[in-house]
Amino acid sequence: MNLQIHTVHFDADAKLVDYVSRKAAKLNTFHDSLIKVEVFLKLDNVVHNIKDKVVEIKVHVPRHDFFAKCSTKQFEESFDKAMDSMISQLKRQKEKQAA
Repeated sequence: MNLQIHTVHFDADAKLVDYVSRKAAKLNTFHDSLIKVEVFLKLDNVVHNIKDKVVEIKVHVPRHDFFAKCSTKQFEESFDKAMDSMISQLKRQKEKQAA
């Protein structure tokens, strides 16, 4: 699995990057043929006031692409919610393949 973490218009600290890397590695348990996982960390600005922390997760598997997005006040919380959505998408797709 190829993991890419993109930060848009800011530099993430090592602790946040490590957190995202550890959690994203768990996606392998839900789908055995992950090609690429992209995580985008963004700041949602409203006229120079930082409002929300936005996390987008894109997962590429053979013949399918999955996308999840969430925004809250903290990156960790946004990532966890987007990750939960991604896990449920991967599980649903795997169930469809098995049927």
